[in-house]
Amino acid sequence: MEQDKMKEDSVIRVENLSYTYEGNDRKALDGISLEIGRGRKVAFMGGNGSGKSTFFLCLNGLLRPREGRILIDGQPIRYTRKGLLEVRKKVGIVFQEPDNQLFSASVYQEISFGILNLGADEQTARREVEHVIAELGIAPFQDRPAHALSGGQKKQVAIADILVMHPEIIILDEPAAALDPEHTEIVHRIVDDLTGQGITVLMSTHDIDYALGWADEIVLMHEGKVLRKDAALSVCMDREALETAHLREPSVLRLFRNLTEKKILKEGRKPPKTMGQLESYLSGE
Repeated sequence: MEQDKMKEDSVIRVENLSYTYEGNDRKALDGISLEIGRGRKVAFMGGNGSGKSTFFLCLNGLLRPREGRILIDGQPIRYTRKGLLEVRKKVGIVFQEPDNQLFSASVYQEISFGILNLGADEQTARREVEHVIAELGIAPFQDRPAHALSGGQKKQVAIADILVMHPEIIILDEPAAALDPEHTEIVHRIVDDLTGQGITVLMSTHDIDYALGWADEIVLMHEGKVLRKDAALSVCMDREALETAHLREPSVLRLFRNLTEKKILKEGRKPPKTMGQLESYLSGE
């Protein structure tokens, strides 16, 4: 029954998706099929070259698959100008390197560009841009050129670029890559706000501890294929699959297992997803 409900409310369905870059014999994506439910938080994980970024670019229509198809809200992506515009109204992507996304003279103009390009009038665009600038804490640097910002500030602006267009799905490719702890925390807070609004969020990350605590589901990718897709805790307890995907066991699960083996914790407890949950076990709560 639950699987049937998931199918009925799938916002993304991918069927036998394959992609090969020009001049490369190896498939970057090799027969991927999966479904993603509306409002889900899904972490995509795997080693470099596993296909995560290529998959994301296909979901947004920036790459056209060689085989298979992608359905958004039950409708296949159409690779016409009008069809791709419709996809990008629904699916926003924030690149790992924000410099690949930012090009306007000022931060304010940068955030305005997308919503104006989608046809919003200037009054509506101004209202939406000012709202997202306040929401993401961008006001102190809204008049500065984007190229003069720090890496963390650029990431905030790149997310604002997409958020102002109210997509149903937001794709984040390594959103905390190369950020200092302060801006990593800011980005994580923004991501939490997005998921709190019911937006479907797909994120690639190498941080297995963060993925376990944040995601509803984890998709493990390896050599262009889906190695495993399941609830985050279930995937993170599959040490063989993690090893194949070049990932380590989450710290909280490793510590939990050691404490259980040493009889410090009673057997039979549900494995925790966060250190806070593990601490509550130890304190007897």
